[in-house]
Amino acid sequence: MPLNSVLLRSTVVAALGGLLFGFDTVVISGTTQALTDLFHLSPLALGVTVSSALAGTIVGSMLAGIPGDAYGRRDSLRILAVLYFVSAVGCGFAWNWTALVIFRVIGGVAIGGSSVLGPMYIAEIAPAKYRGRLVGLFQFNVVFGILLAYFSNYLMGILNLGAAEWRWKLGIAALPAAFFLVMLFGIPRSPRWLAKKRRIDEAREVLRITGEENYEQELQDIVASVDADHSAGDSLFSSKYRFPIFLAVSIAMFNQLSGINAILYYLNQIFAQAGFNKVSSDLQAVAIGATNLIFTMVAMTLIDRIGRKKLLLTGAVGTALCLAGVAYVFLSHSHENILVALLVCYIAFFAFSQGAVIWVYIGEVFPNRVRASGQSLGSFTHWLMAGIISLGFPAVAAKSGGYPFIFFSAMMALQFFVVLICYPETKGITLEDMQKKLGIA
Repeated sequence: MPLNSVLLRSTVVAALGGLLFGFDTVVISGTTQALTDLFHLSPLALGVTVSSALAGTIVGSMLAGIPGDAYGRRDSLRILAVLYFVSAVGCGFAWNWTALVIFRVIGGVAIGGSSVLGPMYIAEIAPAKYRGRLVGLFQFNVVFGILLAYFSNYLMGILNLGAAEWRWKLGIAALPAAFFLVMLFGIPRSPRWLAKKRRIDEAREVLRITGEENYEQELQDIVASVDADHSAGDSLFSSKYRFPIFLAVSIAMFNQLSGINAILYYLNQIFAQAGFNKVSSDLQAVAIGATNLIFTMVAMTLIDRIGRKKLLLTGAVGTALCLAGVAYVFLSHSHENILVALLVCYIAFFAFSQGAVIWVYIGEVFPNRVRASGQSLGSFTHWLMAGIISLGFPAVAAKSGGYPFIFFSAMMALQFFVVLICYPETKGITLEDMQKKLGIA
């Protein structure tokens, strides 16, 4: 049966936040050398420049659940779209280093908030049998945004824009941000948020227009779940939610302990260290971004068939081996010709596994009452780890070469055993039934 048009449109629009998330996350990689030269940045100052956006993501992810619960997932995404636009324009016209950092922090708030509210909205509007693929569309847009950023950097690099090149690279994101804001005025609210606010008739109508086959029964299940949550009267950090918290926090930590953001942020410098020139580095980055996109698409076709757990296990093995190979290249100062192949394979395994799974999984393991705060906690953990790792990576890599990659490889080996022993499968189960499976109904 084809997907309902309202459901598909709503999913695609909410997932546009993921495109901006991906674009804004890595577009800085094409400007690091220009910013270093212009503002005379030390490795630590460059780390601050890159990770300044991550400071915003920590704040955005931590606080997004508050407006998400108060005003709804959809309306809160509109606020984030405005922040994306302001950040892009501000970075493009930044008059000094301080202004650039401030506008990157603003963009980071939007990224962090999107990582909470985008997947949450899609998870709450999607039927169980399509949920993995539809929430996976958010991650697809993240990696499409990454590819778009790399390709945009490449195009800007060959246009010979001179001293203003970095401004164009950072400022061009204002266009998709404006489009995202406009499109958000054409989608409905989350039915589960409406039910939580006792707007039952509106929730019923959203379920109906989004193609829920038995929308009356689904509505009853949602209302019963909301009622049970209200009567429980507990918070996210109640003892009954320890296991969902462990799942959300651990998958978020391992996502960053893979080294993914450090590698994406400093990809051009990694290639430069291996002997590639500027334009060649930009082009190799496009190849990395394309691989990310292709294998995210492969994962989206499989996530509701073979499940989340098998994808995570496969990816842990593949990324561990590839990272070990990258470490060998840098520590031995040889075989630089295989670096691109190793990084392409690493990105393929990452995209196929936790890249596609993380936002789906975090949104599945919490009940309706604490889903916003639970998603915020998982996203907060993700961005906190990203900030710590990305801030320290330039200085550590400059001194030790391949040792960060040994650490990342070891963390992926550890993830394999944690997932194998502890993680439950969530495919094909309604959000309400998931509560029962985890013993938190």
